[in-house]
Amino acid sequence: MKTIANKQILVGADFAGFPLKEAVVKHLKEYGWEVTDVGVKADSDPNDTDLMFHRIGLRVGSMITEKEFERALIFCGTGMGIHIAASKCPGVSAGVVESVPAALRAITGNGVNVLAMGAFYVAPKMGCDIADAYLSNNLGDGYEWWPNFYEFHKLACDELDAFNYEEYKANGFKVKHLGDYPLELMDDPSLFGGK
Repeated sequence: MKTIANKQILVGADFAGFPLKEAVVKHLKEYGWEVTDVGVKADSDPNDTDLMFHRIGLRVGSMITEKEFERALIFCGTGMGIHIAASKCPGVSAGVVESVPAALRAITGNGVNVLAMGAFYVAPKMGCDIADAYLSNNLGDGYEWWPNFYEFHKLACDELDAFNYEEYKANGFKVKHLGDYPLELMDDPSLFGGK
């Protein structure tokens, strides 16, 4: 599997997401990232219907499902359509973000393995900052002060990975618990003068 630790990332964009993807890829390559691009490229045929947002989303999602890559960045006009498509693949936890704080929380709190951005809403510099925040963090980072934060969120990720709708339905629409961790919402004790 190509990993973040080895600075390897999968990307894909449709024609609407192409300009933002290009800016982010250029930025990542300047910092030594190896980028595999399975979407629209500068010389792509605009009549190639395999480059529609949902088909690229499914392609990227399948490469995450098949464990070819640990994480991916995807781009379309809104980020929504390509995200929906990638999410159809088993084991894909995708999120759409338009800010650095959202990208940070998507990875640190939700462990998303596919991050989508919309070129209609995210400026190129912001896209680069979003990618940096996403790629330089992992599930639980920054929450070491919060007891059971990682375990609680990892449990959610694991239960979602194991989710089977038919089993859920047969179980009266109750999630099969793989475990439980107590967690109350907490404030970082280093904020507000340590209170």
